[in-house]
Amino acid sequence: MTERGEGILTAATRPTGLATEEPVGRSTGWWGVMLFLTTEGTLFAALFGSYFYLRFQHGAPWPPDGIRQPELLLPLIMTAVLVPSSLPVLWAEAGIRQGRRWQLRAGLFGTLVMGGTFLGLQGVEYSGILREYTFTTNVYGSLFYAITTFHGSHVAVGLLMVCWLLVASLHGSFGPHRYERVRIVAYYWHFVDAVWVAILFTVYLSPRL
Repeated sequence: MTERGEGILTAATRPTGLATEEPVGRSTGWWGVMLFLTTEGTLFAALFGSYFYLRFQHGAPWPPDGIRQPELLLPLIMTAVLVPSSLPVLWAEAGIRQGRRWQLRAGLFGTLVMGGTFLGLQGVEYSGILREYTFTTNVYGSLFYAITTFHGSHVAVGLLMVCWLLVASLHGSFGPHRYERVRIVAYYWHFVDAVWVAILFTVYLSPRL
């Protein structure tokens, strides 16, 4: 290799040279999760739109066929458990950015407990509601179970993601410069929490308005 070629290679492999070759902008993972969340958000929007369309087409009373208005106590408790579960995820992500793996693990574990509690409470809710109406009872029953079970499946998937992050963190997979997967799962979990707020208004509160 000529002296000029060696000089170019040396300059390119220095830290400053390598830094100029690093990709800029959003990562592929970021774009992937944003596209996925946009798709899922569209599906939830279609379910909410169907709910309100069929409700106003049916007219009063709503819920129909003598079904009582949904109870609020348990859903409000579920909301108080699920929505704040975004905070441990934020805390976990902030911790790994500073290299504090213990904070990452503690935050993920907190989210895991809160999300699991939410699904447990949803099971308790179903055990009572199924005595009154099922998915095939009428249009209201179909909409209620379609919306809530669809969201519950997203919570379950999110919990699997959090479990995977927690196991990986125990093996030292993440660090101050390697936390993109933690951020992606955090985006998904925030989405799940936000959708539940919309469900609370649509399914539980709007029949009382």
